[in-house]
Amino acid sequence: MNKKLSQLLAPRFGLYFLVMAAFALATLMLGRADVAVAELAVVAVLYGVYWGSMARRRRETARYLEQLVGSMDGATRDSTLNCPLPVAMFRPDTDEVVWTNDGFLRLTGEQEGVFDTKLADLVPGFDGRWLLEGKNECPREVVVGERRYQVFGSVARTAGQEEQGALATTYWVDVTELANTRDLYRASRPAVALLLLDNYEETIKGQDDSVRSAMLNQISQIFTQWTAPANGIFCRLDRDRYLYLFEEQYLAGYKAEKFSLLDSVRTIQSPNGIPVTVSIGVGVDGESLAEMFRFASLSAEMALSRGGDQAVVKNRFNFEFYGGRAKETERRTKVKSRVMASALGELVADASCVLVMGHKLADMDALGAAVGVCAIARKRGIPRYIIREEGATPAQELYRRVEQMEAYRGLFLDSQEALLRADSRSLLVVVDTNRPEQVASGELLTSCNKVAVIDHHRRAATYIEGAALNFHEPYASSASEMVTELVSYLMEPSELLRGEAEALMAGLMLDTKNFTMRTGGRTFEAAAFLRRAGADTSEVKKLFQTDLSDAVAKYRIIQAAQLYRPDVAIAAAEHTVGRVSAAQAADELLNIAGIQTSFVLYPEGDGVAVSARSMNDTNVQLILEAMGGGGNAGAAGAQLPGRTVDEVEQQLRQVLDQYFEEEDQPTQGEG
Repeated sequence: MNKKLSQLLAPRFGLYFLVMAAFALATLMLGRADVAVAELAVVAVLYGVYWGSMARRRRETARYLEQLVGSMDGATRDSTLNCPLPVAMFRPDTDEVVWTNDGFLRLTGEQEGVFDTKLADLVPGFDGRWLLEGKNECPREVVVGERRYQVFGSVARTAGQEEQGALATTYWVDVTELANTRDLYRASRPAVALLLLDNYEETIKGQDDSVRSAMLNQISQIFTQWTAPANGIFCRLDRDRYLYLFEEQYLAGYKAEKFSLLDSVRTIQSPNGIPVTVSIGVGVDGESLAEMFRFASLSAEMALSRGGDQAVVKNRFNFEFYGGRAKETERRTKVKSRVMASALGELVADASCVLVMGHKLADMDALGAAVGVCAIARKRGIPRYIIREEGATPAQELYRRVEQMEAYRGLFLDSQEALLRADSRSLLVVVDTNRPEQVASGELLTSCNKVAVIDHHRRAATYIEGAALNFHEPYASSASEMVTELVSYLMEPSELLRGEAEALMAGLMLDTKNFTMRTGGRTFEAAAFLRRAGADTSEVKKLFQTDLSDAVAKYRIIQAAQLYRPDVAIAAAEHTVGRVSAAQAADELLNIAGIQTSFVLYPEGDGVAVSARSMNDTNVQLILEAMGGGGNAGAAGAQLPGRTVDEVEQQLRQVLDQYFEEEDQPTQGEG
């Protein structure tokens, strides 16, 4: 070992000193003996210093290795020196190689010792920080040429040497064949996809046979062209449902092109100009084909619940979303509402009590929907309660009015009181949200066995699972509209109290901006039912009045607005404002000619809140979803803790740039 070490420590700078001596001799030949003698003297001194430094370094390294090897028993020393695996010892603080065996030299292609060479120079990309972190295995494979290695190692220290005594020993295991086999296995694993024509009823069903056949043939050709490169199995399950089995290696390509099938299918239009849209649900990473089919079904359901015209990929951990830029069109059937009304009525009748809650900082839509559910429970004679958060909320005035009603005195509980009243037969109804992290009381949600969800927001990756009833309609204008439909099947207009009808009307008017946005035929049918039940629109209008200070705050926000794009306005308020004022300012900005999309940013607590509105094809839900928020295509919001307004505004601009950059690419969807 000492011979090997001396070879490693042999000086390599002799050539430089020879060159310097040659210059001195050249100077002597030119007749400048005094200068030549001085140069030779300098060379001699430098060589002496260098040789002394190298000798000292050899002694220190040899002493260190002797201490290290001396601390080993005979078997350990022999196994280290004669290890069949490539071995490299290096200083982790400087990355300098101290010793290697012949196996490591063959691995790197070196023909001689590599002492004092940086290990990263021998193996580009190798980083030994994992050893200093106390790990014994490199977190990733190391590629050397065409071979792949898994590196194991440890750090040892000798007594009294501290940092200079740290020495890392690494063992390099060739896993090329194993890694290639693993990659081939992963690439050839099956993936299951369900393709749904999510507006079949509106575009194809009602057409003449010839038109319908021609459209279906066009769709089939586009599907075949898209699936052909993967050599998978593609078949039609139903009139509007297709099954596609392919190898997982092709999924990366589909993701890279943002599932271009979405745009290709949209080029097909019905005779009345409505484009055909498709929703794609993909399931991967399941333990069996059955589990991957279940993932695909969940993905397809998620795509439809977010408005359709998009692809959703689910593995065993999370969802990924692609597409979904277009705003949803009204695609609802009264059959579903009737079935849901019957199911909710049975759940209420079987419950010991009904607990209703909305999202945090409940607005009038959440409270109006909660009151509507309580009206159903009141008719069935079932005890009912509304969970109310402490502190002020945007629905403060409506809370005050409802509390004054004789039938609702004592029905408002905080989360702790609700937990005490809940039992195994209690029914919890969540309205105006489907995300567990946004409900007014997360403890109550996890404590109740039976949960019903009524919501109109497009689903995010997290949603309330295992609900006994899930009435989710992203095409509805509001949760109050959905609850009004349920009430209309379970109660007569005369059985609804006037205050209840006005609470539902307030929620409906809030989310439709006084029937100007996100309205459909069902919206006006719900409003007509509430009007017959005694709702006075002039009284409801008073709920939307604000005091002078709030009006001033709203217009200060509008005054701070700037155009980021020709039709996009961003208003960043540096002062704290009320959530209602911010939402109203976002709505008011859309009344300005040329502005189609608005964002209002304002400090809230220890972070920043964002309120967004849109009245064109810009989907503000997708934009704020990228920042951790949510909502629907026309109205969305986000709360970003621990951030400043400037930081959030900069992030918003980046997200907007990415959104519009991808929108400008006609053959791609959105990720």
